[in-house]
Amino acid sequence: MAEELEQAGAVNPAEDKKKLKEERKRLKEEQKAQKKEAKARAKEIALKEAALEDEEEGSTVSAILVTLIIVIVWIGILCVLVKLNVGGFGSNVLAPLIKDVPVINKILPKEAATETNDTESYGGYTSLAEAVEQIKALELQIEALSSSSGSNEELVADLTAEVERLKTFEKNQVEFERIKNQFYDEVIYAEKGPGPEEYIKYYESLDPTTAAELYKEVIQKKQETDEIKNYAQAYSEMKPKEAAAIFEAMTDNLDLAARILGTMEPDDRGKILGAMKADVAARITKIMDPES
Repeated sequence: MAEELEQAGAVNPAEDKKKLKEERKRLKEEQKAQKKEAKARAKEIALKEAALEDEEEGSTVSAILVTLIIVIVWIGILCVLVKLNVGGFGSNVLAPLIKDVPVINKILPKEAATETNDTESYGGYTSLAEAVEQIKALELQIEALSSSSGSNEELVADLTAEVERLKTFEKNQVEFERIKNQFYDEVIYAEKGPGPEEYIKYYESLDPTTAAELYKEVIQKKQETDEIKNYAQAYSEMKPKEAAAIFEAMTDNLDLAARILGTMEPDDRGKILGAMKADVAARITKIMDPES
């Protein structure tokens, strides 16, 4: 037992100190290696973070570029649709809004650029608002007319009956004129007839009242006939187109125009009627020959 204690107490202190020093040195080397590894790891992480940031920035720029390209493409498509005036979008919708905006109004179709300079683009109204107001007013009128359709139908029926009644008078008047003209042509002014002078003498032999009326009518008719002949001669000497224009202006007295034309030579009359409007010429022809 005493020997064992002696051996334990015989441990060399210098050796222990050397071991501790080596242990400390190894620990420092391990710490230094760990620091170096940590720095390398930190640098690696920093590089990865930088790469990720660059990638994110590149993705953002790419996304912006793609979005911008899409917007430009759609704007181009819209401009083409407006320029081609598809569905009237350019002339009816955009033209009133951007026609006065410089540069932008260049996308409008050509017809819109000219039409929007006047009130024709609004159907004769000075603005779109005015046209809308007029539409509303017309809609109210339509509603009012619809609500009073019953009374309107009665009014239309009355007017139709009146028109038919007046047509009867018109037919009677035409027939009277035909008979009167036939009497003058076949009796008074016939080539082998007695002539207006003989009828004047005859009327002078009648009772004063009747003779006065008949005499007045014959004298007036003779004067009118002479005037008509003078007019007929004057118009015959004019150019057919000029004479036709004057007769067309006599729409309120086509009977006189028919009498003047009826006195002319057929050749002159035909040239003037040929230069007139078809509807006016037809009406005058109907008066000259009611049976046609």
